[in-house]
Amino acid sequence: MGFIRDSIHGDLHLTDYELKIVDTIEMQRLRRIKQLGFTNLVYPGANHTRFEHSIGTLFLANKVGTTLGLDREVVELLRICGLLHDIGHSPFSHVSEKALKNKHETVTKEIIADSNITDIIEERFDVKLITSIIDGKTKYGKIISGDLDVDRMDYLARDSYYTGVAYGVIDTERLIYSLTYDENNLVLSPKGVQAAESTLLARYFMYPTVYQHHTTRIVNSMFKVSLSKLLEEEVITERGLRYLDDGDLINITRNTPGLPEKTMRNLDTRHLYKKTDTINLAQFEEPSTIVEMDKKYLVEAEEAIAKKLDIEPEEVIIDMPEELSFKKMNVLVETENGLKPLTEVSTIIDSLKKAQYNYADLALFMSPENKEKAQAKNIKLTDYITLPN
Repeated sequence: MGFIRDSIHGDLHLTDYELKIVDTIEMQRLRRIKQLGFTNLVYPGANHTRFEHSIGTLFLANKVGTTLGLDREVVELLRICGLLHDIGHSPFSHVSEKALKNKHETVTKEIIADSNITDIIEERFDVKLITSIIDGKTKYGKIISGDLDVDRMDYLARDSYYTGVAYGVIDTERLIYSLTYDENNLVLSPKGVQAAESTLLARYFMYPTVYQHHTTRIVNSMFKVSLSKLLEEEVITERGLRYLDDGDLINITRNTPGLPEKTMRNLDTRHLYKKTDTINLAQFEEPSTIVEMDKKYLVEAEEAIAKKLDIEPEEVIIDMPEELSFKKMNVLVETENGLKPLTEVSTIIDSLKKAQYNYADLALFMSPENKEKAQAKNIKLTDYITLPN
């Protein structure tokens, strides 16, 4: 038995079996992978890691399972799923993922099924069952990966704490104690609707303030282009990233001549790209169709703008904002008329579907020098990308 002092949840106890998993190379690597990538360039305190988040998710999985009155064996299973759910993240987490073919969920399942950690898991659990639960499947999957899962509960509270942004504070206790089971569905009691709404509002406000802060988007975009170059030139492989941490990737980037080295030098000195032009998505009737558009059109526009300015295409970045997708909220709520989706019970959720685009824009990023060239030639995104009305 061991204890870890966590900034968010206090003392977290781990069993001897869980400590065996924690002490593997795969889990320890997460200590050196930042939860929010380069966000610490905007919020200096945002240096927390995937390891902390994984331990926190284990704690909340335990709390939900215990509150629901699940069997001890099931609770132990959920704890392991919470611990392992992010083990497939590459260096700098979601920043790198944008340059990769496989999502971290896919890599997570591969590591659990075939790595040093597999034998330990198989001492007590079925590997396929664990990967299914982490994938949101089976009766218990929604606890780990669902509309109101323990993953989201932890990262919102943790990201809020370390960035110093108060928007991520949520009523975790009320939310957890409002959850019940109806056959195979995770159900929210009427008393928990406000707690669920506050959780989704927290996510909504954290989106423009932290996750899609304009400087964060610029830095992440610059590094993504650099990583794409490293992969294209086979300096590193996508599979190889699962063995690297943030420091490893920074060293590789810093010591690779050309764009990678230049990018790290710019990040080291905060010589960042600038927002050159934007298109706000709230003005369109169906902004989701823009977010989901084929990225090849963005690449074509980048190449056309680069040609116009007589610069390399890699010096032009058109960044698409992320979508929160409140329309997918399918968690069920107990009502006088039976079980209803939260989207039907809460008018706030319905409003958020539209409001999420208020802060979303398609943005053109370039170096300060190239921005001057673009302004001199009156470069506008609307001249290079055709968007639906």
